[in-house]
Amino acid sequence: MVKKYFGQIGKLKPEMVEEYKTLHAAVWPEVLAMIGECGLRNYSIFLTGETVFSYFEYVGENYEADMAKMAADPATKRWWTFTHPCFDTSLTGDFYTDCEQIFYFSGESSE
Repeated sequence: MVKKYFGQIGKLKPEMVEEYKTLHAAVWPEVLAMIGECGLRNYSIFLTGETVFSYFEYVGENYEADMAKMAADPATKRWWTFTHPCFDTSLTGDFYTDCEQIFYFSGESSE
């Protein structure tokens, strides 16, 4: 089992910030179930202005295969028809850009 930590950043269209917040106030149960099935844990999305930052941990064997499974899921694909239009992709072409992890502290004792 592999554990990886991810940070991603994206930019929302100014007129879609409230819509994105509303969508995430009531994420569909089947989408949440797929996120869990694909090994994502401690998934959080933060917002400042129009910038969104997400953090999640991946626990699994094959991240790429699990992300392909999520992308093929009918409920997730439908969810993305609502969330993806909220993003301004004019600069990067992507909804989220992966961030490089440069520091980690678990807070757990090494004893």
